[in-house]
Formats: sequence, C-alpha cells, structure tokens
Amino acid sequence: MTDPIIVVPYDPNWAREFEEIGARMRQSLGNLATRIDHIGSTAIAGLAAKPVIDIQISVRELEPVIIYQQPLESLGYVYRAGNGERTKRYFREGEGMRRIHVHVREEGSFGQQFALLFRDYVRAMPDEAKYYEEVKIRLMAQYRDDRERYVDEKEPYIWDIMRRASSWSQVNGWRPGKSDM
Repeated sequence: MTDPIIVVPYDPNWAREFEEIGARMRQSLGNLATRIDHIGSTAIAGLAAKPVIDIQISVRELEPVIIYQQPLESLGYVYRAGNGERTKRYFREGEGMRRIHVHVREEGSFGQQFALLFRDYVRAMPDEAKYYEEVKIRLMAQYRDDRERYVDEKEPYIWDIMRRASSWSQVNGWRPGKSDM
C-alpha cells in the first residue's frame, strides 16, 4: 500500500527548503543545468499542497543521463529509470531524505514550458489558485488511498487551467522568467 494522499496548508518554509536544495544542485550540476526551478504546488505561495518539493532541472539534452545522474546521485538522489514519461528523467530522494521529486527536462521542451507556465499563471491568478486548491482537497478526500486515481482525476482540471493559461500567456507575452537557481 502506498502512502495516503495528504494535502496540507501552504508552508512558507517550502520556498526556503527549495532555495537550500536548489543551491546544492546548482553547485553540483554547474552549467549542466540551464535552469533549476521550483515547480508544482509548493512553488505557489498560499496554495495548499502535498508537502513534496518538486524541482525541475532543465538541461540541453536528456541523453546521456549519466552526465547529470552522477552529480544528482552525489547529493543522495536516486534515478528512477523505470519512469514511464519519456520526455523527462526522474529522480527521487534517497533513504532518510525529505520527499523531493526531481524532473529533468530538455530546455524549451513542451513539458519544461508546461510546468513553468502552469506555475507562473497560477501564481498570477489568485482565483485559479483557489480553484485548484479546492479541486485538490476534494480529490484528496475522495481518493486518499489511491494515488494513481488522484493523479488521473486531477488531470482534466490541470488541462482546464492550462487552456486559460495559454490565452493569458498570449495576451501577456509570457516567457519563462529568470531561473530560480
């Protein structure tokens, strides 16, 4: 059995934790990483979230993995080669570490841009943040012990938000800002 889904109120320490983790990653990866960004719900001030820090590392190319695998493993992160999403490489925290999801994506790829646009749009639109939070809390109550179903049921809401984010990005000329780290 997997751990239950738990969505907790926003914790301002999440930003500080990202800063500390991201700084270590930046030092270890150097210019292998074109960007290191805090993504996901913990990156959106005021938004309730699962207490998991999501970090996106942008690289010029996904292959060969070993180039960034070794620096990340030296920090204790574990490469999850079996991840089914082929547009990223995925790492998790090692034993005894704080829960972290590390998403390595190619600079300029759809997935890389998607994560940044979603974050920036929800940060800029408090009504969207509230809507997304309500969805997550409702789905947590329904699917607390079924992580896969929670993720599947959340997807249509994410795409609903992204349709609006796309329009917003075109009106505002959105581009990813400076890297977080």
